[in-house]
Amino acid sequence: MSRGFALVSAYLDKNISLPQRKTQNSAGYDLEAASDLVIAPRSQVFVATGLKAYMAEGEVLFIYPRSSLFQKKQLIMTNSVGVIDADYFDNPDNEGHILISLYNLKDEPVTIKKGERIAQAIFSKYLLVDGDNRAGNHRFGGFGSTD
Repeated sequence: MSRGFALVSAYLDKNISLPQRKTQNSAGYDLEAASDLVIAPRSQVFVATGLKAYMAEGEVLFIYPRSSLFQKKQLIMTNSVGVIDADYFDNPDNEGHILISLYNLKDEPVTIKKGERIAQAIFSKYLLVDGDNRAGNHRFGGFGSTD
């Protein structure tokens, strides 16, 4: 196993679908909302996916909004692109649960249904600069956890 998705333990019995690519040439794996929720006007929420991702050293998982997210619902990802590092998987604070931060630009509530595709995840390799020998720190938690 070098890369893939798994369920977070709290979601094992919640009928969560593992992400899939929809066509042969799709780069992204569609991520779905793990439950129904309503996003209040002009506010932000973290949408649970019930998923975590594992990958090899030297790889990263990028999370991008689906192109229809803004067009159909006027929702944006607050961080534009999410970055899931390999050491986020199974961290002790939240087990590596992938959450999608969405902001509602409308003046009315927006409903997200369980199973609705809200983002896409793309695995990629990354490069390091000469002389980079960073080692030793352990990750805890998610958003902003390396400060």
